[in-house]
Amino acid sequence: MRSIWKGAISFGLVTIPVKLYSATEEKDVAFHQVHREDGGRIRYKRVCQTDGEEVTYSDIAKGYELPTGEMVILTDEDFSDLPLTTSRSIDVLEFVPLEQVDPMYFSRSYYLEPEVAGTKPYVLLREALESSGRVALVKIALRQRESLATLRVRDGVFVLEMMLWPDEIREASFGFLDEDVDVRPQELQMAQSLIETLSGDFKPEQYTDNYREALQALIEAKVAGREVVSPAEPVAESGAVVDLMAALRASVEAAKQGRGESGATAAGSGPATAPKAASPKDTGKKSSSRKAPAKKTATQGAKRTSGGSAKKTASKRANARKSA
Repeated sequence: MRSIWKGAISFGLVTIPVKLYSATEEKDVAFHQVHREDGGRIRYKRVCQTDGEEVTYSDIAKGYELPTGEMVILTDEDFSDLPLTTSRSIDVLEFVPLEQVDPMYFSRSYYLEPEVAGTKPYVLLREALESSGRVALVKIALRQRESLATLRVRDGVFVLEMMLWPDEIREASFGFLDEDVDVRPQELQMAQSLIETLSGDFKPEQYTDNYREALQALIEAKVAGREVVSPAEPVAESGAVVDLMAALRASVEAAKQGRGESGATAAGSGPATAPKAASPKDTGKKSSSRKAPAKKTATQGAKRTSGGSAKKTASKRANARKSA
């Protein structure tokens, strides 16, 4: 585990340097919002609703909305002037019976590990607190918020139970509480009998999250059946530095896929080769050699035409002599 806070337990003139660790972690299957078609991640932009422009983190402040719709803007400088302790201490206020603290007040649990120099006073306070049957009511500033908490012992380690403030507990005001509901003695006895039948010692390890197990099994089955997709590289945001060649190559491949082609070239076609440019010296020779066949053909056609006309003229003269 990695510590998330360092400070000291302070009661009277005793100071115990400690490190804070998260004592719990929620086991859940994490999901991303993705595009159904290609599995691409869905991303959200921070857009100002007034001008429609995207806003950077450095330009974002906290705002408190008034009932009139007006906004009170608070900056980091405003928060720095608030009376939030920065002493990094867990101040013991008093020691109270645990049964007097409603579990509804508890919100999150943390382990406290002593620093090397604070091991002996840590163990001393632990033994004294455990033998008293009480818990320490403390105050701590964590994550820009001041909170109440209790300090108790579990498996030889101090556990810091973060608490809600009294005004954060909602009142249970429901209509049926004012109704006069008549419960018969026989019904009450039957309910008590049912409770006795289902009574036992609390063994949390015998309970499991059936839904999470079934969901994990579903995901593993899809992986085994290769029902997975490989999302393409995300499109670079505007203003970001990108590899131009990589972007062009990806665009070419996308265009080919759109035409039904695959690989570097279209199916059934060879690699495209650009024609070699001719040198200035070769230009004249190549031009004359290409035009020569055309001249030859034209000359031969002219000869054939003149030969045919001469034969026709001779034939006419011979027929005229015979008639004479």
